[in-house]
This record gives sequence, structure tokens and C-alpha cells, in this order.
Amino acid sequence: MTPRLWAVVALGGLVIALLVAAALLVPWHRPPAPRPDQLAALRDLPAAQVSRGRAFHAALRPGSYGALAVGLLVALVLGLTPLGARLVELGGRPFGDHWVARALVGGLAIVLVAELATLPFAAWRHTVMVKYGLSTQSWSGWGVDVLKSYAVSAVIGAVALLGFYTITRFAPRWWWAFGAAGAAGLVVLLSFVVPVLIEPVFNKFTPMEPGPQRTELMALAERDGVPVRDVLVADASRRTRAVNAYVSGLGPTRRIVVYDTLLREAPPAEVASVVAHELGHAKDRDVFTGTLIGALGAAAAVIALYVLGGWGWLLRAAGVDSMGEPRALALMVAIVSVVGLASAPVQSLVSRRVEARADQHALELTGDPATFEAMQRRLSTVNLGDPDPPRWEYLYSASHPSTVERMAAARAYARGER
Repeated sequence: MTPRLWAVVALGGLVIALLVAAALLVPWHRPPAPRPDQLAALRDLPAAQVSRGRAFHAALRPGSYGALAVGLLVALVLGLTPLGARLVELGGRPFGDHWVARALVGGLAIVLVAELATLPFAAWRHTVMVKYGLSTQSWSGWGVDVLKSYAVSAVIGAVALLGFYTITRFAPRWWWAFGAAGAAGLVVLLSFVVPVLIEPVFNKFTPMEPGPQRTELMALAERDGVPVRDVLVADASRRTRAVNAYVSGLGPTRRIVVYDTLLREAPPAEVASVVAHELGHAKDRDVFTGTLIGALGAAAAVIALYVLGGWGWLLRAAGVDSMGEPRALALMVAIVSVVGLASAPVQSLVSRRVEARADQHALELTGDPATFEAMQRRLSTVNLGDPDPPRWEYLYSASHPSTVERMAAARAYARGER
């Protein structure tokens, strides 16, 4: 068989593996709470709180969706015309048009153009968050975070680009196979290093102070049978008033992270409820599931790009000869952007199902639905959430069940409906 036929077979196998992994590991059997229960929960929330949350999200929408539209437009203009290829050429020209310079300088230039095009929308978002009192950052602090984000993206991007185009140069017929393995490996590697190398760039993490709160949380983890390396406190208050907690890392890097704002805003029982939710992610190996699905998806994406390289009209539109050359990077970004926007509803659905399972785990671990519901009220109030967002927005981008869904689930648990 030819390399292209092998690639098609490999792509089919990866797609099947991805579907099987999603079918087995994602809790599809957890539908949202009945709508009447959600509406009842909504009626119990203060009207002023609901109105403020909805006004906040209405103010954010023009910037959020404007950034999506402009980002996609820039990606398509650069990728489906020769402009992107010329920009990569310009990046390599001061360095003798060497392929490494094209890959690194030209490739990062493509990414930078897209980032700068959406920067005004990010500034819009910051303005809205300051206006509504959710952000505690000055413009200088916000600017430093933006630069940090660009720097981290540049480092990761440079490693990925150099590795990818080294493979395409020295294995021009089989780069899809080595590239797929490399992309999957990078996803797995990031799952381990992000908690210990990248997260500290943006926040300072300190072990939770010894005391009743920490003792309770560690006992909760032990009772749940979840090995947790530590419970850390993030200094989130220096940029936001929002409350949150999360679990990250795999194996020896796994830890529970609690925002300092959560410790200040919520009583200990509600903090324990949030941590119980995060322990649910660890118990059900959600980070592993996300990493596995991400690795399979990344490998499939690389092979799909190789297969698309057989579409002559696509290469001609971009002004390139092969998908494996650095000049085709803008075309790749355009394709990935379209696929990312199209697949967003599926990714959101998967995330909501996983989060709903973690909610159920928290209810079962604590046996305290009243505290769980109180915590959901607090999250919505402090974080200015829309407790019952528009259906179209919920289906497209909601990564968590809505506040009213989570409150209704707690009430159903209290009634013995599990």
C-alpha cells in the first residue's frame, strides 16, 4: 500500500479508537435534571442576582463572539490565500531562508498575527470584568498576564513546530505517522508538566495551612480512596474575585487547587463540597480520560492534515506545494480553526457530562445536598454566572451544567432519586 493509503487506514483506526474511548469513558447516561425542577430552582434565586448575572454575560458576548469571528476570519484569510505562505517566507528571509527559520520565526509570526487581531476583544473582556467588579487586576497586571500567555504559547509552539517540521523534512513520505505519535506524546507530556511548570507562571501556589480545614479535606480524600499529593491554595485574589477549585496533573503531579477567594467567601462545609467535586474528577480519572481523548484526537488531526494534503485545490488556494512544508502552516491553522469551532458543541457536551458525574460524586461523598446547593448559589452569585443561560449558548459553549441544573440535581438527590 502507498503511504497515503496507510494514512487513511490509520486515520480510520484512530477515529474508531476515539469513538470507543468516548463511548466507554464519558458518562453519557447522565441526562440533566428535569426542566420543571430547574425552573423551580431558578424561581428560588434572588431576581436581582439573576438579572446582574445575565447583564454581565450580555456585556461579554460581543467581545467573546467577536473574537471568535475575527480569529476565524484571520485564519481563513491567511490559510486560504498565499498571504500566509508569504508571511512564513518573510520570517525565514533574514536567516538565509533556512527551513528552521521558516518553521520557527514564520510559524510564530502566523500565530502572533492571529493573537494580535483578537487582542482588542480580550481588552474588551477585561473592561467588562472590571466594570462589574469581578476582576481585581490593573491594566498593567492584565498586560503582564497577556505577555506571559504569549511567551508560554511561543515556547510550546516552538517545540511543536521544530519537532513537526524536522519530521516532515527527514521523512517526507511518512511524516504523518511520526507526527501523529509526536502530537499524542506532547499531549501526554503537557498533562504532567502543566501543573508544575506552567501554572506557577500565572499563580503562586502554597500548601494549605495546617488546621481543621486541611485536616478535613485530606480526610475526605482518604475516605474517598483518592491519592492526592497535596491541597494547594492559589493566590487568585490578585486578579479576580471569582471563587473556584480544580484538580490537575496525573500520578505524582496530581493535586487539588483551591482559590484563596473560595476560602475567604465560603464556609468550610461549602469548601469541602467543592473539593469533593474535584475528588470526583480524580476518582473517575477524568484527567486521564481527557488526556487519552486529547492524544487520540491530536494524532488523528495530524494524519487528517496529511490526507487533506492530497486535495490539490486546497494547496493551490494557499499557494503551497505540500502540507508538510513550513509555508503551509497558515493553511493548517485555518483547517484546525474551522474544525475547532465545528466541534465545540461536542466538546462542551462531553465536559458537561463529566462535570455532572463529579457533582453526583460530591453529593454521594458528603451526603449533604443542602450544602452542595448552597455552594452552587454562592458560585453563581460571586462569579456572576447566568444560572439559566440561553439554550443556544449553553449547547455551544457551556462546559458545566447550569446553576439551576446543579441545584435541581441536589434536590433530586435529597429526595432519594440517585
